[in-house]
Amino acid sequence: MPDTDFEQMYQGESPLGDRVPWDIDGPQPALVALEATGAFRGEVLDIGCGLGENALFLASRGHRVTGLDGAPTALARAREKAASRDLAVTFAQADATRLDGYEGSFDSVLDSALYHCLDEEDRHTYLAALTRATRPGARLNLFCFSDAVPENFPGPARITEQNLRETVGRNWTITTIEPAAYVTAMTRETLQRAMSAFSPDQRADPAALAALETDEQGRVQVPVWRLAAERA
Repeated sequence: MPDTDFEQMYQGESPLGDRVPWDIDGPQPALVALEATGAFRGEVLDIGCGLGENALFLASRGHRVTGLDGAPTALARAREKAASRDLAVTFAQADATRLDGYEGSFDSVLDSALYHCLDEEDRHTYLAALTRATRPGARLNLFCFSDAVPENFPGPARITEQNLRETVGRNWTITTIEPAAYVTAMTRETLQRAMSAFSPDQRADPAALAALETDEQGRVQVPVWRLAAERA
């Protein structure tokens, strides 16, 4: 997914129309559970914040949050949500592989499905930027597609545990890597259409679709890694 134009997606200009696959109109359930464990402290960065639901949830829990993204349309909508809910979140446009102007600013980081959207070279520059933007002892909480995602599932790269250990582990001390589930906005039916839209020459494997779990609303949950790490 490195070539994806996220601004176009947020403007509804993609094979999925106005559907943003990761926008579930609320925070990720895995994040809600994680926050309850005390995983966030101090100044929190939500990198690749998109429409802001995760950042807004963290702010509602009393955290000081900055949400950064590269898509102006997503940020405008996130600011509107913050104003309507009377929540104080700083939303700003930034290049995640640089994070210029944010040196030494954050004590906690949330990466909710950004890492797997980058190519291998950008993953390294991104982690280097996160290191510069955080303070010693900062915590990183990251969710990314795992290599258990079906091969013809539309979207970003599949990430192996080894990749995380070699890339994130270069500058961060990894404390947790474990399988988790990430809720999408797609049902099995809309996922079938998405697969056809992105890969017209491929048909989704019914068995692979059936193997994907859904939540109580019928939304597909994809396999991800949940990683926790601390900066030296």
